Amino acid sequence: MANRPDTDRRVRKTRTQLHDALASLVHEKPYDEIVVKEILARADVGRSTFYAHYRDKDELLERGIRDMLRIDVSRPSASGTSATDRLLAFSLPFLEHVEQFRVDGELPLDAIRAAPVHEHLRRVLESALGEQLRAERGCRPSDTSAVPSDLFLRHVAASFVLTLDWWLEHPTLSAREVDSYFRALVAPVVRTTDGR
Repeated sequence: MANRPDTDRRVRKTRTQLHDALASLVHEKPYDEIVVKEILARADVGRSTFYAHYRDKDELLERGIRDMLRIDVSRPSASGTSATDRLLAFSLPFLEHVEQFRVDGELPLDAIRAAPVHEHLRRVLESALGEQLRAERGCRPSDTSAVPSDLFLRHVAASFVLTLDWWLEHPTLSAREVDSYFRALVAPVVRTTDGR
């Protein structure tokens, strides 16, 4: 057990190297053309190490997205924030992460190349928000919303991806500006569905 902190640190370092390698490759070529061998070479990680952590590049991508979303379902009722703010807390940090890849005022992806990655994002976001929504609703009386939860989750996730795609067409906007547009699109629905 004495080696556990070192082991955890090595695991985190390896996962970070793999996520960074995939992220850099996604900005260079279409996701569907990326193969695990390229990720391994970029990350300087062995094949057996990769498969000890991930089933395939899709799982690597989806776990990386989940980490970037920073959704913490273990803290559904943080004091001082509304349920709407907690549910949408993922958006600005995620957009700021994307903004870091801006080169000369341009985002390095176009909507066509981004589509497969954004589809993974939509699915992961829908799932993660579902977990958070269940945690939120577990803290108060049963839901009386007229909007079914699965439709609500699809709406928020799809709106976020739509906003990202739109940002690719308007790359000079800041992450903060794009986040305000996303929130303007979904916050009224979130408040109505959420009751807060």
